[in-house]
Amino acid sequence: MKALLYSGVAIVALASAASAATCPAVTVGDAMGVGAGAFPQQYELAELQSIGNCTVEFSANPASDDLNARIRGNGPLPSIADRLPAEPLVVAPYDSIGSYGGVFDALSNATESGTSDFMSVRHVNLVRYSDDLTTIVPMIAKGWEWNSDFTQLTFFLREGHKWSDGAPFTAEDVKFWYDNLATDSNVREKPKDYVLVGGEVMDLVVVNPTTIQFNLPSPKPGLLSHFANHYAQGFQPKHFLGQFHPDVNPDADALAQSLGFENGYAAIKGYYGNSDWMDTPTPMLAHPDLVAGLPADTVPTLESHIITRENTEGRHLVANPYFFQIDTAGQQLPYINEQDELFVGESEVRLLKLINSEVDYKAQALNLDYAPLLLENQEKGNFTVDLKPEIALNTFSFNVTSEDLEKRKVFGDIRFRQAMSVAMNRDEINEVVFFGLGRPQQYTAFSPTPGFVSEETEQSYAQFDPAMANALLDEIGMVDVDGDGMRELPNGDPLVLNMQVATQGGSLKLVELAGQNWRDVGVNNTVKEVTTDEYRSAASSNQLDVTFYAKGQPLAVILGISELFQPPFDNYFNHTSGMLWGQYVDTDGASGVKPPQWVYDSMATINEFQSAIAGSDESNAIGTKLVDTVVDNLLFIGTVKAVAPIYHNNDLKNFTEFQTQSYAYYRTYPYRATQWWLDE
Repeated sequence: MKALLYSGVAIVALASAASAATCPAVTVGDAMGVGAGAFPQQYELAELQSIGNCTVEFSANPASDDLNARIRGNGPLPSIADRLPAEPLVVAPYDSIGSYGGVFDALSNATESGTSDFMSVRHVNLVRYSDDLTTIVPMIAKGWEWNSDFTQLTFFLREGHKWSDGAPFTAEDVKFWYDNLATDSNVREKPKDYVLVGGEVMDLVVVNPTTIQFNLPSPKPGLLSHFANHYAQGFQPKHFLGQFHPDVNPDADALAQSLGFENGYAAIKGYYGNSDWMDTPTPMLAHPDLVAGLPADTVPTLESHIITRENTEGRHLVANPYFFQIDTAGQQLPYINEQDELFVGESEVRLLKLINSEVDYKAQALNLDYAPLLLENQEKGNFTVDLKPEIALNTFSFNVTSEDLEKRKVFGDIRFRQAMSVAMNRDEINEVVFFGLGRPQQYTAFSPTPGFVSEETEQSYAQFDPAMANALLDEIGMVDVDGDGMRELPNGDPLVLNMQVATQGGSLKLVELAGQNWRDVGVNNTVKEVTTDEYRSAASSNQLDVTFYAKGQPLAVILGISELFQPPFDNYFNHTSGMLWGQYVDTDGASGVKPPQWVYDSMATINEFQSAIAGSDESNAIGTKLVDTVVDNLLFIGTVKAVAPIYHNNDLKNFTEFQTQSYAYYRTYPYRATQWWLDE
């Protein structure tokens, strides 16, 4: 329960080991006789020097001063030894020590659409999953410790760690994030599920500047896993955002108003956004009229790169001159000087840019539909395409809280959802959409399927059985009243399912095939491709008959996040359903529609599951109960679990093979993008 720590002796070790040899430039491919550390592919500085009986000599990117000058609000740079923590994280590159320079070219759909792929390249959090997707390793925190009953998690931070503007990063920044942002209703109207334990807040205690204690109201062993795979970072700069927070600075409102904001909270939202999403627009885009008078263009960061330019066409970032990682040769990371993100809403244009080698890496919003053309052009275009398993699978859901009460009645009838499930020809979908590389299955919430989920459960109502579908629809009272071959609602009203598809969330071809299957049993529908923003807006405002998006999370994520099991069963960016059920729960019944009992059962069971020790008999029994509730009620209907492309330019070095094409472990985060370099 305690991660191995190396105390703050790194700089001292440099001096005392002066007579020792310089540490060899260890890589994952060539250990050069140096033993492994406590965690795979990385060392703490004192650990490496002790194992290798050697000294690490620091060196900086020659362009650091020039890059720093482009970060508005930053002062002149101190020496590299004064910029790095006393305890930097030492990263062993996969294949080679890199060369500095270059611009990493990324491609996203829009300002907050299709951006997680690119965000993950610069992402940091307290800990992360290693590339085995099993081992949690230090990141911002150098270690951690649980108490015996998983009600207290202590993180140990790095002495001398600094924000991108040179200000100290301490445990106060973790507590500020939790107390003054994540759980402050003036900033977040409702706390996110992941910052709560069984629906209750935690108590964060600053033990000293490098030690922060999370005190939980009940056990939640998966809290550590959450910080290892989630985009929302467990810290924010108190020295910067705190100046606008009335609980931190009594003059916060006056300061904010002097800069053109309504009050301090408006300033916080202007910099930090109205959600926990990392890529909410910075003041450069959200408040361009105020930028000239603001202290900085964007919030100081601990990430590898920081935004210096933003408009409606994209963003530009430069390397963080205070980044806390070095390679085994002592060079400060990242190797890549700049990052450029282009927003392209049209999938065909994005595909053309990939074929033309205008992008260095891409996975998000690359459906298998694109694979043949990409594979055909990879040699000519000097890029590589790998097909890797997806974790989430494409799912449908019918709007059980539709504003149309007749539709609500039908969509809420389990027989209708069962009929729609068995009406789909998943084998045909697999062959046509996924080239036979997938596996038909039902949605169980967990993906990959853990051992406590039976084959029978995973295949429940996943068979192709049009006769059963027709019988169930007849039983409901949906018959063809006017003789056009399409069924009407039981009261005689026409039914045409409005199916909108954002290709970021799944294949348009799949929806078209499912739509034809449903017409074959008399359920009429239309299919229309829309942008991701249009889809999310319509879904979240309860306007769609049918929602469609990739869905499912691995056990490691579900241990820390409950959202798949409580209405609306995910967040705004993913596949939600039962919006008015969620509203009812959020408002304690003041508005919305009361959910059925199985929803409350699901909410109680996920809390029990997260309090148990994963893999134990107790946990597996609770997990089985949880999955049975999901599958028996078929609110989300699974289709085919398949593979999807991962694209990278061959000039991008130290790029390793991914295990999945997946958002679940936060895309590139396990694969250490800070050690990528460009050989151009």
